[in-house]
Amino acid sequence: MSATVAPWIAAQRQTLLAQRGHAWLLQGPSGLGQYTLALELVRAWLCDAPTAHGACGQCASCHGIDVHTHADLCVLMPETQALALGWPLPEKAQAEIEDKKRKASREIRVEAMRDAVEFAQRTSGRGRGKAVLVYPAEQMNHVTANALLKTLEEPPGDVRFVLATEAAHELLPTIRSRCLGHTLQWPDPAQSQQWLVEQGVPADAAEALLRAAGGRPDDALALARAGRSPQTWALLPKAVARGDVSALAGLEPAQAVDALQKLCHDLLAQRVGAQPRYFSPADLPAPPGVGPLTRWSRALAKEARTAEHPFNAGLMLESLVAQARHTLNSRH
Repeated sequence: MSATVAPWIAAQRQTLLAQRGHAWLLQGPSGLGQYTLALELVRAWLCDAPTAHGACGQCASCHGIDVHTHADLCVLMPETQALALGWPLPEKAQAEIEDKKRKASREIRVEAMRDAVEFAQRTSGRGRGKAVLVYPAEQMNHVTANALLKTLEEPPGDVRFVLATEAAHELLPTIRSRCLGHTLQWPDPAQSQQWLVEQGVPADAAEALLRAAGGRPDDALALARAGRSPQTWALLPKAVARGDVSALAGLEPAQAVDALQKLCHDLLAQRVGAQPRYFSPADLPAPPGVGPLTRWSRALAKEARTAEHPFNAGLMLESLVAQARHTLNSRH
């Protein structure tokens, strides 16, 4: 059993392993551990000596998953995600990317899904059945998802599926209806902070990063590993209100839009008498009216659609800060 798995993931793993089903859909917002839980289920399904609590962590099957070479596991991810997490790509895809014939895909390609369907038809190599892990499942386009449907509905005898998603509403209803659903649980804040400290995050930074991540521990850990400073985060609201572009220094456009959406959310909450979620109340400027904030929220949602591929990243950041400054200094 994996010793580093967070306690809230371990508890959900045990609950799911006690139930039968050939296909699970793990859903919920980002940062709650969908991928980790999916991998824990797969490890237990394929383990040579599983317990009610999960995989043994010692056998050849567990080692094969640890080094990403298990013959009875098929992992379906966008190529960008697979490369980031260290999962091997098919030889043909790897060669095309290395030869600069194309870029790594941000979607789960239909060719990879067809390979997975073919994998599902084969006999298990180790005799413990086979598993297909799809993450993030919302990155399947309709053609890719349709290629999965028949196998998901009538799977060969010894194959099980686990789909993990941060946007279940984007999946085809026919995909959702063929899976048992599980919504990821929100961990207790104190438990999350303790886990972050165990992962090496300084205790004085854990609470602030968890706030910046909206209470999502995996996202908070990602912020810590990216070198995000709680002090810089705390200064961001009043800095953008002054029009200081350096407040977004070091952020990709998509990250900058995300930070400003969190600021807009907190100011709207404060304006209607609710508690802010991502920033400390003392770090926020006085909120403008609901009207300007609502317009800003809509504008940021529009920016988010193109933030991954901006025409000019520097100009986009300047424009975002100018827009924020205008909104935050507007009055009724």
